[in-house]
Amino acid sequence: MPDAFPAAAALPATPPQAQAFPIDAVRAAFPAVTRAEPLVLFDNAAGAQVPKPVFEAVNAHLLERNVQRGGRYAMSQEVDAMVAAARVRVAAFLNATDPDEVCFGMNATSFIRLISLALGQTLAGSPRRRIVLTEIDHEANIAAWLALEAQGAEIVWWRLREDGRLHLEDLAPLLDARTRLVACAAASNALGSVTDLAGVARLAHAVGAELFVDAVHYAPHAVVDVQAWDCDYLVCSGYKIFGPHMGFLWGRRAALEALPTFREDFIPDTPPFKVEAGTFIYENVAGMAAALDYLADLGTRISPGAADPLRAAMEAIAAYERGLSMRMLDALTSVEARVFGVTDPGELDARLPTFGFTLPWAEPARFVEAMATAGFALRDGHMYAPRLIARLGLAFEAGLIRASLCHYNSPDEIDRFAEVLRRMHRG
Repeated sequence: MPDAFPAAAALPATPPQAQAFPIDAVRAAFPAVTRAEPLVLFDNAAGAQVPKPVFEAVNAHLLERNVQRGGRYAMSQEVDAMVAAARVRVAAFLNATDPDEVCFGMNATSFIRLISLALGQTLAGSPRRRIVLTEIDHEANIAAWLALEAQGAEIVWWRLREDGRLHLEDLAPLLDARTRLVACAAASNALGSVTDLAGVARLAHAVGAELFVDAVHYAPHAVVDVQAWDCDYLVCSGYKIFGPHMGFLWGRRAALEALPTFREDFIPDTPPFKVEAGTFIYENVAGMAAALDYLADLGTRISPGAADPLRAAMEAIAAYERGLSMRMLDALTSVEARVFGVTDPGELDARLPTFGFTLPWAEPARFVEAMATAGFALRDGHMYAPRLIARLGLAFEAGLIRASLCHYNSPDEIDRFAEVLRRMHRG
C-alpha cells in the first residue's frame, strides 16, 4: 500500500524507542484537514476525515476490480482476497481471535437492529426476557431493543449519576436470572464518558446474561479489546474510524451461530455469512482496511519494533488525546462553561476528548453559529441521545454544545478556540 504519511513529514531515520506524537505528520496525512484550514474541525464525533490511502483504496477497487465475489476468475478472486484480508485487519483492531467473527455491512445501526430482531425470536417462552439499557446511549442502541417489548421483552434502565457516568454499583441490582442482555455504549457520544465494560461483562456473565457493546464513539480514540472487555457482541462505524461509510459487527462465534437470522437455507449457517445481509459495499471495506493500515503505520512510526502496531497507535492516540482533553477543560472552565461528565484532571482516562457543555451566557444554537463564523466546526442539539438530554435537565429543542476532538486536532487549535471563547465571554 502507499505510505500513509507524506515524505515531507517523515520522522527521523533513527528514532528513539518511543517518539513524541507526530501531529504535523498526522495532519498532513488528512487532505481534508489541511484543506479546511483555517476552519478547525471540532465535529469529529459526527464523522471523521480520511487519510489519503483510504481514498486510494476505494478508488482502486472501483476502477480495477468492481466485480462480485465468488467467481472463478482472477478479478473476482481478488475481491475475495481483499474481503478476507479486511476481516483479518478488523479482527486485529478489535483483538478478536477469529476473523470470521467479523461481519461487514451498511452501518452500526442496521447491525444493532439485526441482532435485536434475531434475539427477539428467542424470547418467547424464555425465562430470560430482561434487557438492560442505559441513559447515555445513542438512540440506535436503545430503540432497537425497545422494539422488543412487543415480543415480551422487559426493559430496565441503568441510570446515569450526576457525574455524567455509569456506575457498576447501580447495575448490579438490575441483574438476575431473568436478564438476557445488557446493551451499553463503550463511551457516550455526547459527553465522552467511558464505561467500565470489563466490569459490566463480569456482572452480566455472573447471572448468565450477554453484553452488547456500541463502540462507535469509542473506537477512534483508544484500544478496543473484545477479549479484555469479555463482551459478546460489538458494533463500530467505519466513518468514525477514519474510513468510509460502512459498519462492522463482531460477535462470539457461538453467540452468532445461536441466533436465528433471515438467510436462506443454502447459505452457510455460520458467521459471517448468516449475518451479512445482501451484498455489502466492497469498496468501503477496502477503504476500512486502508484506514487500519494507516493506524498501524502510525503505530510503527511512534513505537518502532512494536509487536502490535495497531495497539501501539491507539495507545499513543489515547495518551495524546488526554493532553488535548486537559487543554480543552481549561479553556471551557475559564468561561463558566458547565461541562458534563468527567472534569477531574486526575480521571481523564475515564473520558474521551468529546465535550458536552452549556454556557450561561449563550444558547447552544447561537453559540455554534457564532463559532462557525469564527472558523470552528462544532455541533449543538440532542446528539441523538434524547434520554441523556432529559436526564441532564436540558431542553430537547436546545440540547447542549458538543466539541469533539480526535488525534489530528492540535493543541494550537484549542488555544485559538480558547481565545475566541474568552473574547465572546467578555462580550
